[in-house]
Amino acid sequence: MTVVIIAVIFILYILSSIKILPEYERGVIFRLGRLLDEPKGPGVFLVFAPVDRMVRISLRQEAFEVPPQDIITRDNVTLKVNAVVFLRVVEPRRAVVEVFDYRYQTSQFAQTTLRSVLGEVELDDVLAHRDRLNERVQSILDTHTEPWGVKVVNVEVKQVDLPESMLRAMAKQAEAEREKRSKIIHAEGEFSAAQRLADAAQVLATQPITIQLRYLQTLTEIGVEKNTTIVFPLPLEFMNSFNKILEIHSQANKTA
Repeated sequence: MTVVIIAVIFILYILSSIKILPEYERGVIFRLGRLLDEPKGPGVFLVFAPVDRMVRISLRQEAFEVPPQDIITRDNVTLKVNAVVFLRVVEPRRAVVEVFDYRYQTSQFAQTTLRSVLGEVELDDVLAHRDRLNERVQSILDTHTEPWGVKVVNVEVKQVDLPESMLRAMAKQAEAEREKRSKIIHAEGEFSAAQRLADAAQVLATQPITIQLRYLQTLTEIGVEKNTTIVFPLPLEFMNSFNKILEIHSQANKTA
């Protein structure tokens, strides 16, 4: 009977010692407190408790959000910025032994690095060159986490919150820029129109009869629209001739 009980206990112990890890996990084994040379997994292996103790480490890429940080840029603009950090464990043994909690410490480094990097640039660089700032933050974080066996894959600045006064100032600046472009385009149009009119005047000066043809064409267009009022322009030569006739007639009356 004792042998059966011992056999049952042994079988249960062996069954409880069987561990199965998926492809994306590794088991870091401590045997009598000492770290084994290679992590276990994936697949089936034995962990003999209490001699062995296993720590599961995931090799999949993880993402965590950096809490919003109050940042003062180089040109003294106050921002509230948050980011997302993507990382993965490349060396499970070091991720367990070298650091207490690699996720927490990476988050703390990300907060301080985000404040220091964005505090060295101006607001325009934060808004226009975000990719370059992301690469710089990622490079600094990766330098810190490499001794832990953790690889920071990417860092993305998620959101930049500007104060209301700065938003109004930027809106006014954008409106002024649009108004400036519209005035420049309008002035260029006026200049082009003036050039065309000057060219047309030169052509009409060489052929005076074209003025009469243009006048007749204008009358035709007015007539098509069924207008009741038609304006007839009189040439200055006609008025000068009329004035001369009046002067001759007045002089004749004086002599009579």
